[in-house]
Amino acid sequence: MSNLFAQHKEAGIVAADSASENPAGTPCYYTEDPDGNRFRIVESGASFSRTRHSCGGVTGVEIGVRSIEPALRLYADVLGYDRVVYDVQGEFDDMAGLGAGRVGRLRRVLLDQSHPGRGSFGRLFGASTIELFTSLDRKPRKLYENRFWGDCGFIHACFDARDMDALKLQSESSGFPFTVDSGGSFDMGEAEGRFAYTEDPDGTLIEVVETLKLPIIAKLNIYLDLRKRSPDKPLPDWMLKTLRFSRVK
Repeated sequence: MSNLFAQHKEAGIVAADSASENPAGTPCYYTEDPDGNRFRIVESGASFSRTRHSCGGVTGVEIGVRSIEPALRLYADVLGYDRVVYDVQGEFDDMAGLGAGRVGRLRRVLLDQSHPGRGSFGRLFGASTIELFTSLDRKPRKLYENRFWGDCGFIHACFDARDMDALKLQSESSGFPFTVDSGGSFDMGEAEGRFAYTEDPDGTLIEVVETLKLPIIAKLNIYLDLRKRSPDKPLPDWMLKTLRFSRVK
């Protein structure tokens, strides 16, 4: 972590003087892209496969909410982030990279899944977390207030789904109906799937995607129909690794 922080500091994409620890004791720090979008770099020993890169993939998302409890009905009960890693209040050193005086006192709830890694792509995506924040010093405003699709910034969080029909029923019964649903299947380039959207209590967009057909080696016209597999059975590692042959360079 220290070497990576030094590289990012030299590149001018880190505002803090040093890496810190979140309330779980995990080393972390914030970076910022040219449009002001902030990313938290978190130390982790988990990986699907080793590469030459120092940073891995996305391992979680941070979402501002006006109140924690209503948001938990979606993120914990529907999306399955049902285990509370910590639920803390106060001012935090690991938020220093966001700018002095801009954060104040927060309530922070970090969630993970008691049963991670399920589904066809579970081993590839690995474990992930959702951290919910709410301000204790002011009245928070909605995250997407006065914003439009295509504005600079993060637009939504997307989750891999299995058994979309069951998820739709569960989401609706919990008070989060699908606002968009592609229905049968749609073309995702060389793959096919079904996508849908819902919103959390503050209007944050949540997309869920169920992959139905997957290219193994597209040039040889070799595809896998995931509808013929158990939705809880992960794809074997060798098959997941063949996906690199379909990547856009």
